[in-house]
Amino acid sequence: MDKLDEIFSMQAALDGFIAKSRNLENKYSKSEWLQKKSLALIDEVTELLNEINYKWWKNEKPINDGAVKEELCDILHFFVSMCLDAGMSADELHRIYLEKNKENIARQEGKSQKTGYKLNV
Repeated sequence: MDKLDEIFSMQAALDGFIAKSRNLENKYSKSEWLQKKSLALIDEVTELLNEINYKWWKNEKPINDGAVKEELCDILHFFVSMCLDAGMSADELHRIYLEKNKENIARQEGKSQKTGYKLNV
């Protein structure tokens, strides 16, 4: 099994287990789930920020690489869960990512139809 497929499969199983064990099946609409998981993802990003000294007005502390990696995995959990809620498969995410990455490179090279990205060199 592909690693991304495995992540999607494991997340689907976890989401199903949580929904069943907490009586959340059919409790929220697709929109409500996406809202809730967006907020959870933002919270995980905030937890990551707290690990990486973003507060320039405070003394720096050593970065705990393990905690940073754990927060990144928490972010991935909610991101993949949102992909599943949106009906997106691992293959579709991969395909759209490749398309968007190509467009992002074109933007940086000034070769995109989108305006506002041309480098001022």
